[in-house]
Amino acid sequence: MKLSVIIPAYNEEERLPCTLGRMVRFFRQNRISFEIVVVNDGSTDNSKVIIQEYAERFEEVILIDYPKNRGKGYAVSQGVSKGLGDLFLFSDADLSTPIEAYEKLVPFINSGYDIVIGSRRIKGADVRIRQPVHRRILGRGFGLLAQIVFLRGIKDSQCGFKLFKSSVAKNAFGKRKVDGFSFDVEVLYIARKNLHARIREIPVEWSDSAKLSKVRASRETFRMLKDLFRIRMLH
Repeated sequence: MKLSVIIPAYNEEERLPCTLGRMVRFFRQNRISFEIVVVNDGSTDNSKVIIQEYAERFEEVILIDYPKNRGKGYAVSQGVSKGLGDLFLFSDADLSTPIEAYEKLVPFINSGYDIVIGSRRIKGADVRIRQPVHRRILGRGFGLLAQIVFLRGIKDSQCGFKLFKSSVAKNAFGKRKVDGFSFDVEVLYIARKNLHARIREIPVEWSDSAKLSKVRASRETFRMLKDLFRIRMLH
């Protein structure tokens, strides 16, 4: 069974070397068949150069590149469309959830679930570095609305660590319309509503590493709320 790891990257030159090195070591040491598909989402720093260097060093690392920033949802979808794995793991470039958590997710796929999502908001989660207060308030408000309207029973749709069966990932992301940060809600909603996917939420370790200002965080949350209304209209 082969695993495709999808990493969206926008101006991640500081994080990518550590993340890619750590992932390659982990999967090789555990004898897991894998590929790491890194999608350079129109970065303006040296992210593309770094990904190319790792792709030359490690045959498992694959670069997908396009010049204009399109958004996280678009980037992940591009990775899913090109991935060849039997399973797809979506991971943020900052490894807020350590890659070792993969071993907690995969047994639930083996037991019959179609999607397993890491969660910071259920019993057993280990949040080691918390977000600033303003981001926690905005995030919980968004999460509550997403749960009420689209994803009943799922408390944390936005944690950037999710494992999909290949067929479910290809189908759900193929129907995705939202390019921004709300893509998680849309993809999970499509998977549950249209594909009747079985989804399991499990607690994971998580540490905040984002460097968003209060202004940008508020702006992104407003865009995500607009996307929720768009998802409602589209589906």
